[in-house]
Amino acid sequence: MPQLTMRGINVSEVMKISTALVEELAQICKCSKDNFTIDCLTTTSIFDGAAIPTYPFVEVAWFDRGQAVQDGVAGAITNHLLLTGIPEVEVAFKVYRETHYYANGQPFMVKAEPTLFD
Repeated sequence: MPQLTMRGINVSEVMKISTALVEELAQICKCSKDNFTIDCLTTTSIFDGAAIPTYPFVEVAWFDRGQAVQDGVAGAITNHLLLTGIPEVEVAFKVYRETHYYANGQPFMVKAEPTLFD
């Protein structure tokens, strides 16, 4: 976590920028590089009865890290992808709540119960 899902972007181009992108994102988010995943989806977009090129779009699924970090992540993703030669890209964030995210059947973050005794 964070999980980046990309569509409309050439996989080989993403591979070229992936190392530098993840290194920058790890610095912005103050976490290790192995927390990130990048998935490139092959998507067929349809308009007016015909297949058309898919618009470059990145969805970031993560736990909220505040507006400043979010702005930094969006900027880094955009800048790295523009370096591949695509003319524009959109980035959207899907925010998970820690108590609604499970790993192996357990909530990712369980809030501490109040103590029974002082």
